[in-house]
Amino acid sequence: MAEKEKKKVKKSENAIQRYFRETTGELRKVSWPTWPEAKRLTGLVLMVMVFVGLFLALIDFLSDSLMNLVLGI
Repeated sequence: MAEKEKKKVKKSENAIQRYFRETTGELRKVSWPTWPEAKRLTGLVLMVMVFVGLFLALIDFLSDSLMNLVLGI
């Protein structure tokens, strides 16, 4: 009898309620970084972004110069 009642509760739960219940359960399993670790990783991401931006700017400049040379502009 108890199993049938559990099934009724599960069936009456709509998709939105199930989504939030499952999301909350998954967030409890997350291993959150410490504050110093988060600062270090944020700095690393910013440095990589700057490096990639400079690299792409250099490639853009060189390809622009090469196209101007080829086209005689």
